[in-house]
Amino acid sequence: MITTKGLTKVYRSRGREVTALHGVDLHVREGEVFGVVGTSGAGKSTLIRCVNLLERPTSGTVTVDGVELTALPGDEQRAGRELREARRRIGMVFQHFNLLASRTVQQNVELPLEIIGLDRTQRRRKAAELLDLVGLADKARSYPSQLSGGQKQRVGIARALAGDPKVLLSDEATSALDPETTRSVLKLLRDLNRQLGLTVLLITHEMDVIKTVCDSAALMRGGRVVESGALTDLLADNSSRLARDLFPLGDFASGHPGRTVLEITFQGDTPAQPFVSQLARTYQIDINILGAAVETIAGRMVGRMRVELPGAHADNVVPIGYLREQGLQVDVLDFDANGAAA
Repeated sequence: MITTKGLTKVYRSRGREVTALHGVDLHVREGEVFGVVGTSGAGKSTLIRCVNLLERPTSGTVTVDGVELTALPGDEQRAGRELREARRRIGMVFQHFNLLASRTVQQNVELPLEIIGLDRTQRRRKAAELLDLVGLADKARSYPSQLSGGQKQRVGIARALAGDPKVLLSDEATSALDPETTRSVLKLLRDLNRQLGLTVLLITHEMDVIKTVCDSAALMRGGRVVESGALTDLLADNSSRLARDLFPLGDFASGHPGRTVLEITFQGDTPAQPFVSQLARTYQIDINILGAAVETIAGRMVGRMRVELPGAHADNVVPIGYLREQGLQVDVLDFDANGAAA
């Protein structure tokens, strides 16, 4: 649904050049919620603004719903007709709501419908449907100053849906909200994704957002995508930096020579199985749990655990085989000279 290839953005000012994006390749599948995470300055917001061509890339291509936007005429100041039409299929939700204080909630939602030329009756009917969809039917005549932050963001989401988009872009839409309100807005985005078949691309610096709502994710650093994929695939990859950030276990040194440290990844029904106690009873071994993290991601319970078994790797081949027979991914960790996991 969304594909970028070799996407590069260079800003030039007073003889200086700053490269915000370095050849970014990204693919978001139709109907999924895809999160792009990274620290400030990683290039996340530049990326999402290039996706709908609010920023024209210096080089590379952007394709949304089969249309290569970068091939359409127009620029950041003046978009051509074809580009304007393509943008109608892309909704945008901003961090700071961008509501007009002089307009009611209903009138804010009607604004994009006015721009495309719908008559008054059609605008009112459509806006009323959207406000009901986001749970604000009773706030139609209120003004933005009378709303909470979460309610303002819901208005912003309703307005973004006015053009019946196939893609919804969210630029740090929950970063100005408290945790409880953030959870409710993320639930709304997930519900809209399922009810309307929306493809959602969201930008965030919070790992909790990725865990709560995303099907897939990409990690950005220094204007580059350093890792991307479905969360279930990333969690099954012991070398995944995103998985380690989602499930931080810390650096647990192994101060016991001749012992085996395992990292166990589990998904689906396996977290409900008492595999640690079963392993201890079956093979009569003492197991030291060094760290564990369990979360529900995209409706599935997933997690990671680090344990220490007595004896060298060769002594634990059978117990390791037993764990793998239970449907668990088991990786044997190596350690550097300081005893930290390599």
